[in-house]
Amino acid sequence: MESKINEILAKAQSALPMAQTKNEVAAIGASITGPNGELTALMKTIPTLDKAERPAAGKLINMAKSKIEPMIAEAYERIENRQMAEALGGAPDITLPNVDAPRGTLHPLTLTIRKICSIFKRIGYTVAEATDAETEWFCFDALNTPEDHPARDAQDTLFLPRQTRFSNVPKHADELYLLRSHTSSVQIRAMLREGAPIRILAPGRAFRRDTVDATHSANFHQIECLYVDRDVKLTDLKATLDYLFKNLFGKSARTRLRPSFFPFTEPSFEVDFMSDDLGKLSGKWIEIMGCGMVDPKVIENVGLNPGEYSGFAFGLGVERVAMLEHSIDDIRHFYANDLRFLRQFSNR
Repeated sequence: MESKINEILAKAQSALPMAQTKNEVAAIGASITGPNGELTALMKTIPTLDKAERPAAGKLINMAKSKIEPMIAEAYERIENRQMAEALGGAPDITLPNVDAPRGTLHPLTLTIRKICSIFKRIGYTVAEATDAETEWFCFDALNTPEDHPARDAQDTLFLPRQTRFSNVPKHADELYLLRSHTSSVQIRAMLREGAPIRILAPGRAFRRDTVDATHSANFHQIECLYVDRDVKLTDLKATLDYLFKNLFGKSARTRLRPSFFPFTEPSFEVDFMSDDLGKLSGKWIEIMGCGMVDPKVIENVGLNPGEYSGFAFGLGVERVAMLEHSIDDIRHFYANDLRFLRQFSNR
């Protein structure tokens, strides 16, 4: 039997390197290790041997098989490499990405942003973006925020050193740069650029001097919504909020408005919502964001006539929505880069 096994090995060693196609490799492999192959036929003879000879025979056959199978795989790889080189017109480009490398997935916050943007795109909104670094005028003055407002205090907002310069973010000589504390600044830039009517969503990062804990972060994500047109009413805002939350949290979702104050909206409201599809939170009113009708002063600051145009705006925390949607109890999970957490949101 040993001599027969050596003959089979010699056959494989001589035939496989000469194979030019995958079909030839498959045929050689089938003639050796296939159901009707020579090595398989030898295995079938083991029960006919003396009991003392069987272990040694089985070991020899298994050793031969362990040598032949890598040779078959190597022959396939050689042919595939040659075919790839021919298809590329030469040697393979080793700088190309590995097609077998594992694919990543989108971050849960990215998925939430895309979901909200998709909801609004269906009713005519477009996405607008701007830089994370902003000036005082765009972040505060144009939004009707007075100089003595707490948000403009260095204890709340991340101001940059006075000597900082950004060529793509022009400012007045006496202004400071800052890391924007909300994406509301994008609505000012968009209205200055496009005028009215306008319907935009402004997703992006925002930064505040918050102490990091389970529900707060100095770096977070926000989506600002702005709609300005002729004869926009408070009922349009309420209808838009109902539409958003029914698409986010199910048809049972409903909203209510509570009077509040924001410098850039008048009247201003806090928004609560309730849904029957939130597990332990089902049937409870949950505070979710702020909103209101755009203050006439803001419309005037971008060169529009507040007697002709009106609008509404609201800011929505992306982390807040993702935490409610997926029952996440700690905002820090989003930034820890723990694959055990992130892979739960993969659809691959």
